[in-house]
Amino acid sequence: MEQVKLGNTGLDVSRICLGCMGFGIAERWEHPWVINEEQSRSIIQQALEMGINFFDTANVYSDGTSEEFVGRALKDFANRDEVVIATKVYFPMHKGPNGAGLSRKSIMTEIDNSLKRLGTDYVDLYQIHRWDYKTSIEETMEALHDLVKAGKVRYIGASAMYAWQFLKAQNVAEKHGWTRFVSMQNHLNLIYREEEREILPLCREENIGVIPYSPLASGRLTRDQGEKTLRAETDQTQKRKYDTMAGADQVIVDRVTELAIKHGVPRSHIALAWLLQKQPVTAPIVGATKPYHLEEAVTALSLRLTSEEIAYVEEPYVPHAVVGAL
Repeated sequence: MEQVKLGNTGLDVSRICLGCMGFGIAERWEHPWVINEEQSRSIIQQALEMGINFFDTANVYSDGTSEEFVGRALKDFANRDEVVIATKVYFPMHKGPNGAGLSRKSIMTEIDNSLKRLGTDYVDLYQIHRWDYKTSIEETMEALHDLVKAGKVRYIGASAMYAWQFLKAQNVAEKHGWTRFVSMQNHLNLIYREEEREILPLCREENIGVIPYSPLASGRLTRDQGEKTLRAETDQTQKRKYDTMAGADQVIVDRVTELAIKHGVPRSHIALAWLLQKQPVTAPIVGATKPYHLEEAVTALSLRLTSEEIAYVEEPYVPHAVVGAL
């Protein structure tokens, strides 16, 4: 497994990041397709054996149980000094006042809750899950800086926002001498490429690590049209992201299938190979709930698409409404 630096840091991360949204107690969240702790432990152990050292979760995933599963598995199977644990803060964790957002109170409360669930003294990468329109970015960035100085967080990152918001946060941090974001976790795949307009050029110019989520478009890049799965039928977030443009996107899915047949590989290889060759992507976040998901992701690292193949699969794309930075 290739190890690369995350953006302009000295932090070594695997070229594939294991996304842990699919781990947790299903009854504690809106996604009935998540897998239980025993199954999650098996996937995490498999990832470690394959050389993956980068794990991404969030406090909100299955009401904190994803963090609990990840923390216990990594404690049993890994050397803490070698693995990189990323988690996120923003979405509601309880009803009533101060249950969500990026206020100083919320951030200070939620990092302690995440550390307890993860069973660790520090998080390697602490990310704001969305932009908080109700809290000043000065308050958020100072609170995050204080977490770094307290030793609870090593690096900070952002996710799913507009380029002007990301740059505003960076400028506020630089102005006050606070810690700046080192990474961007954004929505990017072959059927959603709006990030190419502003965020990707900004990250390339500023040497920000890019760790895109939904690299396979929640499986839509890897399935036949109309194929049924539990996630496809129950994941309302997936439907909101992709249903509107499904007709236009099908042309791209068909071309992914053509290239997969040509190379004799699964369709996921084509989608991931495209993303891995997209600058400045550091490590796609691959969600895995079955062993073959990881096997396909890791073997995709050896596939290189030609410039002609990349142009062929990109050519049918049409502009999409922004999804993610909402």
